[in-house]
Amino acid sequence: MRRPSRADAVPYGLGAVLAVVYAAISLSRYRRFDTPSWDNAIFEQAIRGYASLGAPIVDIKGPGYNILGDHFSPITALVAPVYRLFPDGATLLVVQAVLVAASVVVVARLATEHLGPVAGAFVGAAYGLSFGIQAAVDVDFHEVAFAAPMLALAGAAYVRRQWVRVAAWTVPLLLVKEDLGVTVVAVGVVLLLSGARRVGVGVVVAGAAGFVLTLLVLIPLMNPQGTYDYLGVVGAGGGLDAGPGPLTVLFTDVGTKVATLLVTFGVTGFLALRSPWVLVAGPTLLWRFVGDNPYYWGIDWHYSLVLMPIVFCAMVDAIVRLRAGGGPSWVRTYAGQAPGIVTAVALVMCLQLPVSTLFQAETWQEAPRAAAARAALDAIPAGSSVETDIGLITHLASDRTVYWTGTVGDAVPDYVLVDTQGGGWSQSPDVVAYAQAQHPGTRYEQVLDEGGFLVARRLPT
Repeated sequence: MRRPSRADAVPYGLGAVLAVVYAAISLSRYRRFDTPSWDNAIFEQAIRGYASLGAPIVDIKGPGYNILGDHFSPITALVAPVYRLFPDGATLLVVQAVLVAASVVVVARLATEHLGPVAGAFVGAAYGLSFGIQAAVDVDFHEVAFAAPMLALAGAAYVRRQWVRVAAWTVPLLLVKEDLGVTVVAVGVVLLLSGARRVGVGVVVAGAAGFVLTLLVLIPLMNPQGTYDYLGVVGAGGGLDAGPGPLTVLFTDVGTKVATLLVTFGVTGFLALRSPWVLVAGPTLLWRFVGDNPYYWGIDWHYSLVLMPIVFCAMVDAIVRLRAGGGPSWVRTYAGQAPGIVTAVALVMCLQLPVSTLFQAETWQEAPRAAAARAALDAIPAGSSVETDIGLITHLASDRTVYWTGTVGDAVPDYVLVDTQGGGWSQSPDVVAYAQAQHPGTRYEQVLDEGGFLVARRLPT
């Protein structure tokens, strides 16, 4: 990165403000015990393992499960020093907010450098408020938070034609998540198309080798079944009859996928499509559209986070190219107005995005079941083991051994906690009967029934 200057006051200020906004979105949800999934708890268990100088064991996935055998994301170990100082699930949310905000600074600085301070501020704001970022922040911590600043830095280097720096920021994506190996290959292809042949070939080789090594060697080596569990995702059909094939799935729910494409490129006023850098988004879009999970196909969750720095850097690159000449005059005129247009689009979309919740009174009020949730947590002492559903799983993971009801295996926990309202149960179970059926030969007694939370404690044998 170039040395900061006075012109960078706005990009850094924008990044700081948005870091606070992102943290507020995540932490307000955390404080209200609104748990979107088990992911934050999974990453916390892994990072707690790293912080203890041990393996990233995630008992939520199964007793003694090494998470590197599920998804290959060793980069999350970088959170361990911070987590060791602040061992809490909220720490991950703040780290994610800072990582994403760092990418805002990069994009805003790039736009300021090439388009001027006002346009740079507009582009930075449009990027920072884009749907992909807000959706990711809203669903707790994920490893792809590390990809946002890396891809922003790689994209900025591409716009500046600093080919070696593009490679330097791209190759580490292999440590973020296994599917990003194909994204690394795509960056190499773009470098080749841009005339950086030696660097491009090196990036293609590194991406392909890293992708194959990770999927066929590293993950199976640490997976209990000796395989990569997500190979079946491609072409499985998303609830359709088994095995229709990738092409069939690609043309399933076409309306949703077309809408995703329109929004993804529309947030840049479609100018991203005029830059070769936009090809880097191809692998992510492709695997999502042939994947078996309908959540991949839309714009919710964290799946679009990696796309945002790609398309916004591509937009800046397109404007730079148009200013240098070429293209119809009306397109050049439109490009000159694009920073204001994309900011207006982002602000309008915010009315339906998580940032709008910060202006709602209930966001800052105590959740209706907060007292009951705290009582349930207090009923399970620190250091004990507990089997639970997703209801309070995020809040249990910091100082307890936590198992999930669906993957508890042969483990016999000290406590069983059931959230009858938010835990995903089709009908409320009898917690004692459930616990004893799950763990034959073990006796439990109910110690709490409050606000839909049921807690059973294991009795001495």
